[in-house]
Amino acid sequence: MIYLDAAATTPVRQEVLDVIIPLLTSDYGNPSSVHGMGQTAARALDYARETAADTLGVRTGDVVFTSGGTESNNLAVKGLALANPRGRHLVHSAIEHSSVLESCAYLVKHHGFTLDVAPVDADGILDPDALAALLREDTTLVSVMAVNNEVGTIQPIAEIAAAAHGVGALVHTDAVQAAGWLDVAELARHVDALSLSGHKLGGLKGAGLLMVRGKLALEPLIHGGGQERERRSGTENVAGAVSTATALRLAAEANTGGAANGYGDHIVQTVLKGLNTGGRTRATLTGHATDRVPGIVSFTFPETGGETVLLELERRGVVASSGSACAAGSTEPSHVLLALGRGEQEAHTAVRLSFTRSVKESEIATAARAVVAAVKAIAGP
Repeated sequence: MIYLDAAATTPVRQEVLDVIIPLLTSDYGNPSSVHGMGQTAARALDYARETAADTLGVRTGDVVFTSGGTESNNLAVKGLALANPRGRHLVHSAIEHSSVLESCAYLVKHHGFTLDVAPVDADGILDPDALAALLREDTTLVSVMAVNNEVGTIQPIAEIAAAAHGVGALVHTDAVQAAGWLDVAELARHVDALSLSGHKLGGLKGAGLLMVRGKLALEPLIHGGGQERERRSGTENVAGAVSTATALRLAAEANTGGAANGYGDHIVQTVLKGLNTGGRTRATLTGHATDRVPGIVSFTFPETGGETVLLELERRGVVASSGSACAAGSTEPSHVLLALGRGEQEAHTAVRLSFTRSVKESEIATAARAVVAAVKAIAGP
């Protein structure tokens, strides 16, 4: 079976398992305990924080360990907005993850915030000038994801952050899909808060982090014992924190180019050439043709249904998805594809192929041919 659903989750790296197994079996103390086992756990947590901070190029006090990308996004949006007395105006792009959309909607509904949604073009790119036109003197927070989780488009975060900071607003970026493909330290340099998820990088599910500048006020979502510098209470998930930090470091070290950078292009060329023949368009690429991470490739197949293609692909030994794993089971069309100007019917035909740098070239070639064969089997030769 060829697994091309890495944007949903990845297998835990062996190097990560080697580090965390002792934390689950022998060094399992509570890091707040004063006895020896507790202090061993506390040192492991310190290691995780230092490793994550070094990788991101920030201070250790800027790292808050969470349960994953969704919690990190919620903590960034709600925590910064509610703690910052500047104003009650929010801006996010039209293609954000549901955890950002719903967090902003919560602030509008329950705390009197106003919201502007920045549009994207047909390729999923947000124009910094269009964003700047929405900014106000009372804008509290701007949230724009670095890499879209459905179509792989890369946003110009540096320019977006410069525009937002120009009016005094804070900036958050969801970098869950960026790590492993982009320089996360460079992203962190431009923003006030950055979200990451461990299981997208070869870490454990249920673990992630939020980089948020330690000097900023942050209203916690979870109250209790004051862990994580009173920003996220609860007994720390030491193994999860170590797995996230270790996976992040390994991903950053591997992010030096290589053959995988061309694998996405190979899929695109094979699928479009194989299906769009004789004046017939049976496949359309979604997202930007070049300003995208190689590891996420998304198509719509107008003469099919996305779920039907996925079933045929799995029958042929390829596992993929129709879009965001967080929307699994939803019958609604992708809000991302609608924002790109695709119709509802076409949006229901979407298929996303995603992979990590460890994928084999032979797997990419086989999978690309399988997509062509699967669509032809459904829509006809």
